[in-house]
Amino acid sequence: MLGYYILIGGIALISMLVSSKLKSKFKHYSQVYLRNGMSGKEIAEKMLADNGIYDVKVISTPGMLTDHYNPKNKTVNLSEAVYNQRNAASAAVAAHECGHAVQHANAYEWLEMRSKLVPVVSITSGMSQWLVFGGLILGAASGAGFGYWIAVAGLVFMGMATLFSFVTLPVEYDASNRALAWLQNKNMVSQQEYKAAEDSLKWAARTYVVAAIGALANLVYWALQVFGGRD
Repeated sequence: MLGYYILIGGIALISMLVSSKLKSKFKHYSQVYLRNGMSGKEIAEKMLADNGIYDVKVISTPGMLTDHYNPKNKTVNLSEAVYNQRNAASAAVAAHECGHAVQHANAYEWLEMRSKLVPVVSITSGMSQWLVFGGLILGAASGAGFGYWIAVAGLVFMGMATLFSFVTLPVEYDASNRALAWLQNKNMVSQQEYKAAEDSLKWAARTYVVAAIGALANLVYWALQVFGGRD
């Protein structure tokens, strides 16, 4: 178990550092004010309109970096700072979330795949590690019957969560690419503002990369515990 705690601790540390860097970048680029004077809400509404999307509503949601697109009720949810402020960071985040709305409208395959995985992962992710751990206690490490198959079931559930993390990567990168292309092609930002938006989204994407690597490392570790102990 010591190896597991070292693994989890290392991943948690990297995740914390990347998250801290993202917050620092967002704070820094919040000081780069847009020459067009548009708020995050206005940026989002314009990007949706430019893509012919009129059935998605832009709303404000509490918290910091709580921005997301909800495909169920077709809402672009922007955190209060992004919704109201008029800077490069807000423009980047608002456009990124609208990128997801554009994906949804165009039936982007990776987004559709992730959406199909959501109900499965929401059920299996919470119990996967308990099943693996319980199976090992029951004798999975020695390849003994019932306990072994419980652990294998846990690994399958864990694998679904890992798959979800990796499917999320193209979804997030594509949304950022759509956002940056729109900001540039529609002359919504200056060159300085564009670079700020690009850097903001780059660091946001890295949080998903760390999460995916962490999920894979966790899966590999427990797989070695289950299968490595068999004769």
